[in-house]
Order: sequence, then structure tokens, then C-alpha cells
Amino acid sequence: MKIKNKIKIKVNGKKVEFNKNETIETLIKKHKIPLNKVAIELNKKILNKKKISKIKLNNNDNIEIVHFIGGG
Repeated sequence: MKIKNKIKIKVNGKKVEFNKNETIETLIKKHKIPLNKVAIELNKKILNKKKISKIKLNNNDNIEIVHFIGGG
């Protein structure tokens, strides 16, 4: 019997496979996203960026990452 080590999540509307038991922090680092310039939403709840290293990804999670843009 083969153990499934991958989960499917959505990141900004795109389906992606990710390793089971990985954290949001791992996802952010993998995509080289600058934490100080984004807001992160997990299943329609805005996350505290100080806690992302403890939040594990689960199958069918929906993550939205919004970049801040300056202007005037």
C-alpha cells in the first residue's frame, strides 16, 4: 500500500500539489514572496504572519496572497 505524501491546494486560484505536513511559511519561501509586502489569507481568514511557521497546509486549502502596491 502506497502512502500519499501530497495534498492539493489552491494558491491565488491555481491548483497546486504540495507536500503533506508543510507549513504556509514553506510555501511562501518556495515562491520567494517577500513577507513584508503581502497579506495572506487562508480559507477566507487573514493570517498573522508571525504564526505562519506553525500553520500546516491541509488538502483543499484555499490560499490568497495579495501584494501591496504603493502609489499616490
